[in-house]
Amino acid sequence: MFKKLGLAAAAFALSASTSLAATEVTWWHAMGGELGKKLEEIATKFNESQSEYKVVPVYKGSYPETLTAAIAAFRANQQPAIVQVFEVGTGTMMAAKGAVYPVYKLMKNEGESFEPKSFLGPVVGYYSDTQGNILSLPFNSSTPILYYNKDVFKKAGLDPEVAPKTWKEVEEFSKKIVTSGAAKCGFTSAWITWVQTENLSAIHDQPFGTLENGFGGLKTQFSFNGPVQQKHWANLKKWQDEGLFKYGGPVGGDNAATMFYAQECAMTMNSSAGRAGVINNAKDFKPGFAPLPYYDDVTKEPKNSIIGGATLWVLNGKDKATYKGVAKFFSYLSKPEVQADWHQYTGYLPITNASYDLGKSQGYYDKNPGSDVAIKQIMRGTPSANSKGVRFGNFTQVRTIVDEEFQALLAGKKDAKQALDSAVTRGNQLLREFESANTN
Repeated sequence: MFKKLGLAAAAFALSASTSLAATEVTWWHAMGGELGKKLEEIATKFNESQSEYKVVPVYKGSYPETLTAAIAAFRANQQPAIVQVFEVGTGTMMAAKGAVYPVYKLMKNEGESFEPKSFLGPVVGYYSDTQGNILSLPFNSSTPILYYNKDVFKKAGLDPEVAPKTWKEVEEFSKKIVTSGAAKCGFTSAWITWVQTENLSAIHDQPFGTLENGFGGLKTQFSFNGPVQQKHWANLKKWQDEGLFKYGGPVGGDNAATMFYAQECAMTMNSSAGRAGVINNAKDFKPGFAPLPYYDDVTKEPKNSIIGGATLWVLNGKDKATYKGVAKFFSYLSKPEVQADWHQYTGYLPITNASYDLGKSQGYYDKNPGSDVAIKQIMRGTPSANSKGVRFGNFTQVRTIVDEEFQALLAGKKDAKQALDSAVTRGNQLLREFESANTN
């Protein structure tokens, strides 16, 4: 009798523990190192804030690797609930019919408050459809800025508190820096595609492609081989030959950060998300932060820069309980205190107006001069069709092509026009392949 009661009690306890187990929400991401640790901290704090859901972050490698893994997993019906996808993967995700559960629908279906106007306009606009519906949750959004070495500026006889505003000044400052021996090179840059081509086009209100830079549909063509882009690439080649500019390397251009940290180059242009890295690595010099330069003979009022970083996409194929957990987690992620902490720790943009206002009320920007440069730059003016971003299929591969053509330019194999014309021609071929694969 007692044995039967004992077995019954054990069975009941097992049933109860199973029914009370937290619903797991798997989150695939591409954040390594310190950023990965901070991301895991966010997930842990959400898990500790309630007992119904458990977010499980899984690092899947680089952005392209994470996107590729998610596509393969969905085809095998082994997809995560959430996947972090970088901005150039947006076109691919939008074309993945049946794979994506749009965030605006998720939040509405699960009864979670979700107001598009609460997000920074340039950020949310990039990840919305033509009706203004948000398709993925903005999480780690960035934009490129100028970093400079104040100590080197001083050694070169420059005012350490004044950064170059125009490309003419970048050239003039670089000549003083190199000729004085204060540093071996004036400037370098990460992300030639993102910073020196995509953002260059946006700031000068130049089209990168037709159909509003791809926002208008699949039948688009690249057009980033215009006079302004040609002028800039020709200048970068000239400045390299004169010893003023040093190439930071393909894709992300990791060598740019290394040369800046080592004080080999006095200036670099890189993601605002690199701010924490600059501060941590600038042990022997004082860094400065400023907006990207512009050509004042092209525009007197530069437009906003465009975003990088990534958003969180929800994938179809999960049960109701999982989606309830995703919605709860997204509400948590959007809290002002959570976003402000993430922004202030990493250098990524505060994705909501409330988190930006919280930082101002905390005095964060007053205590950390230059920490709001990226925000002011991306919020500058009213975005135009040329400055709201670029959205194309196969764009990861297109960026690789642009890097290849830029290297051909620097090697003297092509001039600026030839290199850009080739990049556009090769890029358009990838657009047609994407269009063919995603048109019924």
